[in-house]
Amino acid sequence: MKVKIYTYKGCSTCKKATKFLKDQGINFEELPIRGQPPSPEELRKMLKQKQGDLRKLFNTSGLDYRELELGKKLAEMTEAEAIELLAGNGNLVKRPFVFIGSKGTVGFKQDEWELLLAS
Repeated sequence: MKVKIYTYKGCSTCKKATKFLKDQGINFEELPIRGQPPSPEELRKMLKQKQGDLRKLFNTSGLDYRELELGKKLAEMTEAEAIELLAGNGNLVKRPFVFIGSKGTVGFKQDEWELLLAS
């Protein structure tokens, strides 16, 4: 099973997620979300996993999100505009951002990750 995870080195949740994978004996490819954000294709794939809810892809507690006032603007954005924004700024992407096989999720909830690993 291929596991690809985008993380930020200063993110405690990302550290918990990678520790969980290591503890499970799972090999994974780790990418720096700020230097190498998910591609538009990966973002669209994740959007499908999140039933089309764009807000779930955004790091809504991040400084960039607040500075750009995306809380006000996101509802008016097209999917294409939001994907372009996320692909161009890894700070805006909710992390960790992970694909486990053909499925994916954002954030780290151990029970959710265990289900993804089991499927």
